Amino acid sequence: MTDPNTKAVKARIDKWLWAARFFKTRTLAKNAIVGGKVQLTGQRVKVSREISVGDVLRIRKGWDEYEIVVQAISEQRRAAPIAQTLYEETEASIGRRARAAEARKAAGALARPTQKPGKHERKALERLRKQFDAP
Repeated sequence: MTDPNTKAVKARIDKWLWAARFFKTRTLAKNAIVGGKVQLTGQRVKVSREISVGDVLRIRKGWDEYEIVVQAISEQRRAAPIAQTLYEETEASIGRRARAAEARKAAGALARPTQKPGKHERKALERLRKQFDAP
């Protein structure tokens, strides 16, 4: 039996992702790992893979992709400020996420029409859709 006061040297990756608050539940963390959205040093990992301090993880969540370095190991979910001390995001990752967010924001403003399409515009859209849907 291990002493609860000793710090863990390694932890399962699904437990660590949950403890670091990247995912709300361990099941969501497991599904992300199985789906290939979590990589350890560029390689896909299994759910039971143990990580240690200094490992580099790449995590895709929604539109964002994080590249982080593991700073500490914990298997217990704590408050968000404590969870943020478990990892450090790389400068390149922060920059990529900021640029991607700005691109999404700019594209969202351009993509929205100001009004509903009229009869002729609707028919033109239907013709265009049929053109691309045809085999």
